[in-house]
Amino acid sequence: MTDHPIHARIEGAVVMIGFGSIGRGTLPLIDRHFDYDRDRLMVIDPADKACADLAARGISHDQVALTPDNYREVLGRHLTPGKGFCVNLSVDTSSLDLMKYCREIGVPYIDTVVEPWAGFYFDTENNAERTNYALRQKVRDEKAANPGGTTAVSCCGANPGMVSWFVKAALLHLARDTGNRTAAPADREGWARLMQSLGVKGVHIAERDTQARKTPRPRDVFVNTWSVEGFIAEGFQPAELGWGTHETWLPENARRHGTGCQAAIWMNRPGAITRVHSWCPTPGPQFGFLVTHNEAISISDYYTVGSGPGPEYRPTCHYAYHPCDDAVLSLHEMFGAGRQQQVHHILTEDEIVEGIDELGVLLFGHEKNALWYGSRLSNAETRKLAPDQNATGLQVTSAVLAGMVWALENPNAGIVETDEMDHARCLEIQTPYLGPVEAHYTDWTPLQDRWQHFPEDIDESDPWQFRNVLAS
Repeated sequence: MTDHPIHARIEGAVVMIGFGSIGRGTLPLIDRHFDYDRDRLMVIDPADKACADLAARGISHDQVALTPDNYREVLGRHLTPGKGFCVNLSVDTSSLDLMKYCREIGVPYIDTVVEPWAGFYFDTENNAERTNYALRQKVRDEKAANPGGTTAVSCCGANPGMVSWFVKAALLHLARDTGNRTAAPADREGWARLMQSLGVKGVHIAERDTQARKTPRPRDVFVNTWSVEGFIAEGFQPAELGWGTHETWLPENARRHGTGCQAAIWMNRPGAITRVHSWCPTPGPQFGFLVTHNEAISISDYYTVGSGPGPEYRPTCHYAYHPCDDAVLSLHEMFGAGRQQQVHHILTEDEIVEGIDELGVLLFGHEKNALWYGSRLSNAETRKLAPDQNATGLQVTSAVLAGMVWALENPNAGIVETDEMDHARCLEIQTPYLGPVEAHYTDWTPLQDRWQHFPEDIDESDPWQFRNVLAS
């Protein structure tokens, strides 16, 4: 890319929390697409490696870990009340607390996940409290209690984030291809009715990451293409999914929620060792891990017609993630040993020699069976598009960029999830960084390509029952 349009002017300080792989990749996009005072950029990160990198780049930084006791004081000395932007790309910081403080002082805010304070994922004993449902519900409760006001965009990365915009684009694509041409609905109810009318039973966030390097993965090293800490944390959370009205069977280890939107269930089992059958264009049928993500709940909730545990219509929705091969081996080693590896390594754009991150949404159960719609971005193309990140990173950072632009254009929208944003505007900003964005129909269902030598407890009357999707 040689033409980098300036999308908005940011007055005041830009404060970035966290300078890991995503912060490192987001910064050049902020530099390219915003008119702002670079001297008023501040990065907050406790890590020696990150701060050494920042010092080498001549970027102002504050080497401190935000905690429940200090976050107001630390942010208060860097943010400009009523101006600027707070970009939270960290782990072990409460997204809700930071969001509330930023709104209190009138500073636009964005994050990529509803993150809790350090220790929550592993110290909390009650599995129901460790779910993304519970974390998300607290943000939704805050939205209900304090509507409107300064915009805070919750969960705006690749997924959660970009995939919610893909769902809307895919619905319009499906409507056109089935002779149901329609303008984009104007509100949540309209989108939900559209999905219902098209006969969509559910959505997989279907991803296959094939990025690889020449060097074999060393033993006792967790290798990934994005935050290792983030992946381990979500992998140890219970598997959970938005629960659709077409489902007739509930897993024995599944649990429901008694409060909130009641759009999801959780399973008493870690998501990173819970496998599901899914489909992506490159591999075709594949196993994915049912790792919990905010979008699994938010998409099912957003497209609900009715309310409560028994609405008129609701789609099933969950992540079906096949990470890069090194990450799969790292997961096997970690769960087999019963402990985390001491060394974490993120594959950089310079060491990856092949592969793409194929990330999209698989809408299934409708008259054309299944439609995958998403980004098929390679590391090689990423290196041409933007610096300091691999393909996985660019799918995240470009969504952060789009979310920031939308927030500045809609400064008093209150707390919003990406499902509630203008998908067309956001994808207009993001698509130049996504490589091929494609739609693929498939006649595959979870009843196909199964081993026939062992009996399975499946439902052949309805291929898209979760009973057939769940593999282990």
